[in-house]
Amino acid sequence: MSKLPKVAVVILNWNGRFFLEKFLPSVYNSSYPNIEFVIGDNASDDDSVLFVKQYYPAITILENDRNYGFAGGYNKVLERVDADYYVLLNSDVEVSQNWIEPVVSYMESNPIIAAAQPKILSYHNKDNFEHAGAAGGYIDYFGFPFCRGRILHEVEEDHGQYNQESEIFWASGAALFIREKAWKQANGLDEDFFAHMEEIDLCWRLKKMGYAIGYCPTSVVYHVGGGTLNASNPKKTYLNFRNNLVMLQKNLPLGRAIWIIFLRFWFDFAALIKFLIDRKPKDAWAISRAHQYFFLNIFKNARKRKKYMAIENQKGQYDNSIIIDFYTNNKHKFSQLNPKDFK
Repeated sequence: MSKLPKVAVVILNWNGRFFLEKFLPSVYNSSYPNIEFVIGDNASDDDSVLFVKQYYPAITILENDRNYGFAGGYNKVLERVDADYYVLLNSDVEVSQNWIEPVVSYMESNPIIAAAQPKILSYHNKDNFEHAGAAGGYIDYFGFPFCRGRILHEVEEDHGQYNQESEIFWASGAALFIREKAWKQANGLDEDFFAHMEEIDLCWRLKKMGYAIGYCPTSVVYHVGGGTLNASNPKKTYLNFRNNLVMLQKNLPLGRAIWIIFLRFWFDFAALIKFLIDRKPKDAWAISRAHQYFFLNIFKNARKRKKYMAIENQKGQYDNSIIIDFYTNNKHKFSQLNPKDFK
């Protein structure tokens, strides 16, 4: 019997004592035999590191000298981790004992799959999908991400409707399995993103290298979500709008990038007006700041554009507008979308 590949489950922590105390026991009881548990700490000033040292002395703790965010924090930590597969796991995720085996088996069966995610359900309502990942990520023509089981703010109940292994466009950073080799080839996450959409950007770059991204429904995890920034936080609004524009600039063909980003400004302007109508001026200002950042850094991000030898794997792209489908065509479920509109 061949040796099982080594898996490193890496939880990035920042002042997360509450979540570590609540969810680390389920992670630590994972049944996969060839495993290392790592806590990467982003310079916490609570007692979370002390808690892990006291109650989980076998867990490796790798400390960063400051808070580098999700993207930079993982980059700094994974430089010091040696494994065949990394699992980037949020601290607010509950897992079952055998959550690792199905995903590793799925990825081992096809070397083209560089990254994958399990089925992600809501911790607070375990019959529902969770916003950040659900049953796999997709992206529409204008660069808006959505998921099977979650379109915009609406999530579906899980009735087994997405229980097929499948190729997707992006895998959620809440529970991201990735080959060490692919991580290094792609140079990890873009640290300028800090947090939000950095995993979509990473998956897009992997697809441009000819890799595939997968979804494995026989592994199920339960995610709290919003553990660091809740949905109504203006900082989250800023990061999502900013990072989405940068991601489009980096990954779309140049001509299409110019066209799509021009159209996106109008979508964003509509969102800004909506925030003002809803008396959320801080969120409206966050969109304006996101646009300012984009233009101030347009040449810096242009230098990040790379040409890869492989033909981009476009599986998971939706050649329509998920915004128009949702608000105009009343399509609130993935199953209502036209399969012919997917590449």
